[in-house]
Amino acid sequence: MSIEVGQLAPDFSAKDQNGDTITLSQFKGKKVVLYFYPRDSTPGCTAQACDLRDNYTALLEQGFVVLGISSDTEKKHQNFIAKYDLPFPLIADTEKVVHELYGRWQLKKFMGKESMGTVRTTFIIDEEGKIEEIISKVKTKEHAAQILK
Repeated sequence: MSIEVGQLAPDFSAKDQNGDTITLSQFKGKKVVLYFYPRDSTPGCTAQACDLRDNYTALLEQGFVVLGISSDTEKKHQNFIAKYDLPFPLIADTEKVVHELYGRWQLKKFMGKESMGTVRTTFIIDEEGKIEEIISKVKTKEHAAQILK
């Protein structure tokens, strides 16, 4: 499934790190940064999460809600949040339902091996629930700047 700028973002219902249900539609009227990342506590994902954390106030000032999402478990998310003091929720999409909705679970090549995995991508969703921007070339250490530009 291919998602394009200008189309309505697929709504979803999924659990965050605390087991609370998060739906995209609950943020109508706000801008949402929905960022898909491969795995908690890996170098690139940690750099990305910490960059968003360090710029969180600026993101809030521009009206953004930040939601991270990976196929990691709630427990792994809790540890990641605690270790790096992350101020935003992380969605545990262990069944990859939201990944599939957004076309982010794909065959990837890494060091000559092919496997299914999360494609690091950020969707900027506007107040009406439409895809405003898709950032597919994520700079993990400068990701907030890509969003705030």
